[in-house]
Amino acid sequence: MALSFAAFQKLIRDRYYATDSARGTPGTFMWLMEEVGELATALQDNAPGKQPTPDQRANLNEEFADVIAWLTTLANINGVDLEGALAKYTDADRVKGVKS
Repeated sequence: MALSFAAFQKLIRDRYYATDSARGTPGTFMWLMEEVGELATALQDNAPGKQPTPDQRANLNEEFADVIAWLTTLANINGVDLEGALAKYTDADRVKGVKS
């Protein structure tokens, strides 16, 4: 099933907004950073040249999802429309080049 950013953001808002907004931005940001740390570990486990186990590969997918979910939570409690914010990447005149 395809899932747009708007639909995902609404799903996260519908399920978690009451708890997330009560926790606030600082607490939610800390949860996001914890998940980023877990993603960093999973990336190391799946680094080129390594032979990750199926469980390590599955964990990598899970950690990416967790980071996106917590980032979405942070956007929700700060009134940011992620789909609208991501539109900057569809404007070829606005985003040019790559970071090195």
